[in-house]
Amino acid sequence: MSHVCLYPLPSLGAAVVARSAPEETVTSSFASFIHAARPEHLSKTVRHRSKRMILDSIGVGLVGSTTHVFDIALQYCRELYSSVAVSSVYGKPGVKLSPTLAAFTNGVATHSMDFDDTWHPATHPSGAVLPALLAASQMLPPSTKPNGMEFLLAFNVGLEVQGRLMHFSTEAHDIPKR
Repeated sequence: MSHVCLYPLPSLGAAVVARSAPEETVTSSFASFIHAARPEHLSKTVRHRSKRMILDSIGVGLVGSTTHVFDIALQYCRELYSSVAVSSVYGKPGVKLSPTLAAFTNGVATHSMDFDDTWHPATHPSGAVLPALLAASQMLPPSTKPNGMEFLLAFNVGLEVQGRLMHFSTEAHDIPKR
């Protein structure tokens, strides 16, 4: 595929130059996938399993919010200044942090018990994706918050991107299968 570029030449007016399209990169393939994803692409099975993963991840996060490592992470994050404290923290009614800090703290809660979901190569998809998605959703104005299907789509896109990144990781292939 070629693109045509018109640019002025000093004495010839304009010249037509053909150049090939930029080659597709990992980043551009991710962007194309994300841009093309639609709620109707989620099968009934994927929607059902996603809901179970979300509920499981929140449950594990709530248990994790009772751990010492979570208390350390929360204390640290509460000491950091943020003018945008709008996102909830697992197990702490009324406590709000910035979306970034809430995602971090809730991710620590989810991983602290090591009961969160996993796949091979080793990764814990929900514990990284869900806290970020919940925190970002709380940051949005009410008129732009995702509905249930949009939330499930965003969750699954996050899982897919994480899986693709793991696929491209040379380190991930050195993790023994268990």
